[in-house]
Amino acid sequence: MTTAPCVLIVDDEPDLREVLELALTRMGLTVVSSADVAEARAQLAHRRFDLVLTDMRLPDGEGLEVVRYVAQSSPATPVAVITAYGSTDNAVAALKAGAFDYLTKPVKLEVLRSLVKTALKVPETPKASQGLPQLIGESAIMRQIRARIEKLARSQAPVFISGESGTGKEVAARLIHALGPRASRPFVAVNCGAIPENLMESEFFGHRKGAFTGAQTDREGFFQAAHGGTLFLDEVAELPPAMQVKLLRALQERRVRRVGGVKEEAVDVRIISASHQDLARAVEAGRFRHDLYYRLNVIELKMPALRERREDIPLLAQHIAARLGSGASPVRLTADALDALARYAFPGNVRELENILERAHALSEDGCISAGDLDLTPPPELQGQEAGWDDGGSSLQDYLDRVEREAILSALARTGGNKTAAARLLKVTFRSLRYRMERLGLD
Repeated sequence: MTTAPCVLIVDDEPDLREVLELALTRMGLTVVSSADVAEARAQLAHRRFDLVLTDMRLPDGEGLEVVRYVAQSSPATPVAVITAYGSTDNAVAALKAGAFDYLTKPVKLEVLRSLVKTALKVPETPKASQGLPQLIGESAIMRQIRARIEKLARSQAPVFISGESGTGKEVAARLIHALGPRASRPFVAVNCGAIPENLMESEFFGHRKGAFTGAQTDREGFFQAAHGGTLFLDEVAELPPAMQVKLLRALQERRVRRVGGVKEEAVDVRIISASHQDLARAVEAGRFRHDLYYRLNVIELKMPALRERREDIPLLAQHIAARLGSGASPVRLTADALDALARYAFPGNVRELENILERAHALSEDGCISAGDLDLTPPPELQGQEAGWDDGGSSLQDYLDRVEREAILSALARTGGNKTAAARLLKVTFRSLRYRMERLGLD
């Protein structure tokens, strides 16, 4: 006979406790109640619980004390907090202390049921790595990243992944999703910089038939498509101000309204966002909302640049080479090729390494990549430091053209070939970048 999961409710309001007990009992769960921190700690010391729900304000302390106690005594037990409507600071503090998720008062029963179902699926141990996205590397920093991802996977707290382009931010987001309780549900990745501003609301929230010209049928948005799973907002700093307001409301209310619709729909998604930009600086510059920043950046995961973990380059290169080859014709890297890769700065990070090896594989003979096949060019910053301008061999204009060409190529590598993003990175207009690329023969 299977024992029903047991839930501990910690709240000093008898009416709310009764409502929660009734709702959870109808879900087939065993429920135990406590009215304060001391009683909760006594219950936790003598019994194992599958989930803890605690109010933030209690007669003899705060719900954060319960969160921290559970995190120390029973890390595998998910804790959710109940906070007053609009108390964003309390919710964020609880998530940072280790809470799984939070509910706002008045508690909506459909949101409660969704949270409980998700919480009770939380794995106690990381899943087997077979079939999961991979973050290759055995450096100390990558071991720390993987350990942090395993912890983040158990939480429902919003995560902001920072790091340069090409460092594996989306891979990290997919891994957080795949190791968590939402793994069987959708993972929807959205490039916020690639959606036209006039279509953003429809793309995110969906639309009703006839809402605008061309809306011939009802259509779901990203939030509905990711229901029960994870919504990954890549390059979130690119969101225009009007969309930032709408996104903030959707995150606060956990409800969305389709364009042309009159009713709001409840949505259950975990938000993971990312950007190669410094989001805090974007807030200071007035380009990103302060309140949305704190909603998204509850926990930050910083992905290191490839040059910060050079010891992983040979392992990464061998892994990519194995993927490029096949059983009948494997791809091999010579010792001088591995040495050249280890000394290269990789402004485009892992994505640039993949591009370099794919190009070298196409040019190599017999599947053996040597240093000559790599065609590595020192990045502009190293050219300026090590070589400088040699006036004996070229004109000043030739030297300036070479530096400009390398800067543009580096920016394109960092943005995955996106010219609009590359222009922003170089702090020039798109028209100026296009002109420069035509003049240098790069278009």
